[in-house]
Amino acid sequence: MIWRNKNKSDKVTSDMMSKQKRYEALVHAWHADIFRYAYWLIKDKSIAEDVVQETFLRAWKSLDSLQDEKAAKSWLITILRRENARRFERKQFDLTDIDDVSVADEIQISHEQGLQHRELHKHIGALATEYREPLILQAIFGLSGEEIATQLDLNKNTVMTRLFRARNQLKEALEHSNEMIGSKNG
Repeated sequence: MIWRNKNKSDKVTSDMMSKQKRYEALVHAWHADIFRYAYWLIKDKSIAEDVVQETFLRAWKSLDSLQDEKAAKSWLITILRRENARRFERKQFDLTDIDDVSVADEIQISHEQGLQHRELHKHIGALATEYREPLILQAIFGLSGEEIATQLDLNKNTVMTRLFRARNQLKEALEHSNEMIGSKNG
């Protein structure tokens, strides 16, 4: 009887260690990308950190449901989007103007590039959510139109149209900004 309980105990311990290793590998591989996406969605570092933490907590709880490791990124993005939606169900947060938020890069970039970088972030942040979200999924995560359609539960043609419009709106906004800068300098 003791021998049988010991075998069960060893198997449970082995299963837990295996799950822990899978989870650690998942966090190591995707934490930075998931946080970056959360920050783009939420635009508040501390709230994004909380949502990412909740995302990985839910991932831990349902790790056994992840059958295909190749789908981990999409799985985590889905969890993150649901966690973000849950925070609106619980409480309405104050909004922060995108002009007040800056994203610091790990490397130091030149002053001119920094200005261009902030200008780009400002214009991306000004896009409507329906255009901004697919653009970020494509630019940050490198998702295809099909993958974005799956993530956002949209038709692929709708996604491609939104990406096209997002890029055009971004291009027009940047051209307008350059014209404004040119008229101030000229």
